[in-house]
Amino acid sequence: MTSTAIRPFRVDVPQAQLDDLNERLRKALWPNELPVVGDAYGVTNDRIRELAQYWLTEFDWRALESKLNSYPQFTTEIEGEDIHFLHVKSSRPDAIPVILTHGWPGSVLEYLDVIEPLTEPESADAPAFHVVIPSLPGFGFSGPTRSTGWNRYRTARAWVELMNRLGYERFGAIGNDGGSFVSPEMGRIAPDQVIGVHVTQLFSFPSGDPAEMEGLSEEDLAGLAHLQWFHENKMAFNTLHSQQPQTLAFAISDSPVGLLGWNAQLFSEGLDADFVIGNVAIYWLTGTAGSSIRFYYEDAHAEHPQGPTTTPTALAMFKGDFQSIRRFAERDHKNIVSWHAYEVTATRSTGPNDAAGHYAAHEATEVLLADIREFFARLR
Repeated sequence: MTSTAIRPFRVDVPQAQLDDLNERLRKALWPNELPVVGDAYGVTNDRIRELAQYWLTEFDWRALESKLNSYPQFTTEIEGEDIHFLHVKSSRPDAIPVILTHGWPGSVLEYLDVIEPLTEPESADAPAFHVVIPSLPGFGFSGPTRSTGWNRYRTARAWVELMNRLGYERFGAIGNDGGSFVSPEMGRIAPDQVIGVHVTQLFSFPSGDPAEMEGLSEEDLAGLAHLQWFHENKMAFNTLHSQQPQTLAFAISDSPVGLLGWNAQLFSEGLDADFVIGNVAIYWLTGTAGSSIRFYYEDAHAEHPQGPTTTPTALAMFKGDFQSIRRFAERDHKNIVSWHAYEVTATRSTGPNDAAGHYAAHEATEVLLADIREFFARLR
């Protein structure tokens, strides 16, 4: 019988596991690389060597572990799976419950920077929030999934159950990357409970109807051109995850450098090394490198519901990231009430392939916070 108990959780990785990781990093075998091709063939030796060296000699897992453990963490069983989550309550009696969902290759680390300003804003006029940040099923501290079918829709149902289990009858949903798939589906599943959906991408694409393309702005056409470039040059991960995740799992579950190389393709060079390595380390140390990528397979083989969502929806997109096209988004989401595009400046030098702003909660914290506050303030 499934238990609905909510159990306290602390991160406590055995030292022997960290020692094994260091030994594997020291003994890494490096691939041959063609000269003068840059990253045309994929992530480069130089970049992964630099990150691996940082992981081995400078990255402090225990410090990250301590930071995570400074927040209340819990696990609960939903549909036979262990679900890990942070749950930080505001002291404000008018606080709005929200659930924030990450994607791949991110983790709960995506949202650590927004916890304090959301729960305890400096201004009494700013809305406050009770914050729930779960690890997706099969990701990080939720551990590997034990059953099939954990796509965006089943995850959205689980998140509604989680919020209900925590005693929240009305709540908002916030998401990035995979979370931008899950959060709108929460509104579809529970429209009477989800007060609003705030995402950083609305993944709506041309339907194939030529009439949809008529009269698009230059900005929209440029966004489509960027999407086409990404599809032709950077979508190998999506194809492999969607078709043969288990085949890849052998490599990324056995080699931390292999995992680093694979996951780093979607971490911009402008991101700080602690953020990149912290996310990769969570996958390695929880044994979820292989189970996490099954999310793509499950989603590709899911039965997708027909018709648009109707929950009030906000988009805060960043110009280095996926560019949503409003005409297509409004076909799939009939109640978009806020639409903003922002620039973001990387903290380090960045190349033309970087999706600056993809991890907006970390890269452009204040910008994202302001957008979240503005949206939910109007829904109260």
